[in-house]
Amino acid sequence: MWPIITRLFLPFILLTFGFALFIVNAIIIVIIAPMFYINLVGYGFLVAAFVLTAVNTLLTAILTIDDDTSYYRVVLRDARKKRKKEVKDYPGVIVVEVDGLSYGMLREAIESGYMNNVKKLIESETHTLKPWITDLSSQTGASQAGILHGNNSDIVAFRWVEKENNNKIVECSSLKDIEVLEERISDGNGLLADNGASRSNLFSGDAKDIILTSSKFRNFKKLYNTAWFSLYSSPSYTARIALLGLYDLIKELRSQRKHKVEDIQPRIDRDFKYASIRVGTNVFLSEANTATLIGDVMVGDIDVAYSTYLGYDEIAYHSGVEDEDSYYALRLIDKHIKRLIEGSRYASREYQFVIQSDHGQSKGATFTQRYGKTFEEFVISLLPEDMSIYANLSSQEDHHTEIFNPFSRKKDEEEEEDECIESQVTVLASGNLALINLTQWDYRLTYEELMEQYPDLIPGILDNEYIGFIVVYSQEHGNLVLSKNGKYFLDSDKIEGEDPLKNYGKNAAEKIKRHCTFNHLPDILVNSFYEAEKDEVCAFEELIGSHGGIGGMQSEPFILYPSDWKVPDGDIVGAENIYSVLKENLQLLKNNGK
Repeated sequence: MWPIITRLFLPFILLTFGFALFIVNAIIIVIIAPMFYINLVGYGFLVAAFVLTAVNTLLTAILTIDDDTSYYRVVLRDARKKRKKEVKDYPGVIVVEVDGLSYGMLREAIESGYMNNVKKLIESETHTLKPWITDLSSQTGASQAGILHGNNSDIVAFRWVEKENNNKIVECSSLKDIEVLEERISDGNGLLADNGASRSNLFSGDAKDIILTSSKFRNFKKLYNTAWFSLYSSPSYTARIALLGLYDLIKELRSQRKHKVEDIQPRIDRDFKYASIRVGTNVFLSEANTATLIGDVMVGDIDVAYSTYLGYDEIAYHSGVEDEDSYYALRLIDKHIKRLIEGSRYASREYQFVIQSDHGQSKGATFTQRYGKTFEEFVISLLPEDMSIYANLSSQEDHHTEIFNPFSRKKDEEEEEDECIESQVTVLASGNLALINLTQWDYRLTYEELMEQYPDLIPGILDNEYIGFIVVYSQEHGNLVLSKNGKYFLDSDKIEGEDPLKNYGKNAAEKIKRHCTFNHLPDILVNSFYEAEKDEVCAFEELIGSHGGIGGMQSEPFILYPSDWKVPDGDIVGAENIYSVLKENLQLLKNNGK
């Protein structure tokens, strides 16, 4: 009966993130309970539904020692009905993105025993591990645009101001903005354009088969997808997710207490809102990704799927990149990778796996914790007292809020637009990258104009010990990188005094040069200091694990790919080049099959 029930109620199930199944279970229990002389009183039918599925889930986990064979059997039975008669003679590819995991932290997690299944792939020599280098904006919006569409031009940061567009603020957490951004960057030849599937990504990669993808989320027609059946194929699966979520919630609340009692530093406040988002990203989205991908693999039609696992990134923001909570998230993701690989054994065709990240995270106390004032307050102190300012230094937990409530930010966005239009200066944060705009002008001000209009602003910023460098445009010299003790003339590669970029890696200058070709650059682009000995930056948001600019592990993600793939020997610099590597090898697999 269950497959029939699931298909009948699937749209309603999706709108309630699966919890409608408890109601369905309860109704069934009400119908059959009298047959077994069971008397249900009050809300007993709901309690019975939950307890029965919970006990079933726990017993299954204990007796089969985390064996998913029974689950695979149910999904496989459905998959065989959907399979086409002709089996494709070339491998498909599943790309698993571990959001926010740097190459260095991956190595640490492997050595510490948290990612043993990934370790097996490396030690078996079936896969090769390689670091790659992000663009200047080391955040998911820029990276996924480059990886999935081969184009991340003009994605300046996590959020930015478009002066010529009535000072509109664009954010990579806004479903509306992401939809517009995809229209800008897509040429129809995205990574997933040729029979691909997108699972829990910001951008679609031009896929037609879509689940929980931000750029298409406002299109409710895209919400319904029969691949969801794999998630709800068992009556106990929703209870499993609920129990895992409850355990994760308890683990977070215990962690909050531990951090306070032991006075772990650096530390930020973590409220219940964050705890619920943690459960959503670390449990629900991960389970949805894995279940639907297993269904995709067993059917065998999809040629390429790309799926983002968000748990580590979200937890590392708040607990720290090396905290036990973050390692716990990596252990869970490693188990999901194992399930995917084991599920592929039931497929009618071969599937190859790529495990990669879109950026890393860098650690360190925030600007506010170090300086005693917010970056907004610091900037205000350098400007005339009568100037009105709009600032958005909010933490990136809001990345995922709209996924769980698409209407949650509509009012905030409208208020934000009004405040920004009326303000004279905006200050926005993107990890350890900050953007300052003087919005009375509808163009980017030059260094000379800034010094004339606000003589204390640039010198004051550079004099702050927690600022690494700024980027401005000079009418006389072109693009400039300035620090307290040096100048880098980007157009001529001339340096006066100390090199402002000496601590930021060999590709720092090239990253900034490319960034300076983008539209919508702020009047002043600010990057925090980077202390190489401690490997620390300071975020302008209240996040102790951060990314968005350059400095430290945030700029060095990884790619773990099949060893027989064609991959350049040298450094892979920029997300667009990861797109090229993936796209080329997908085509080679298809051509070899023919």
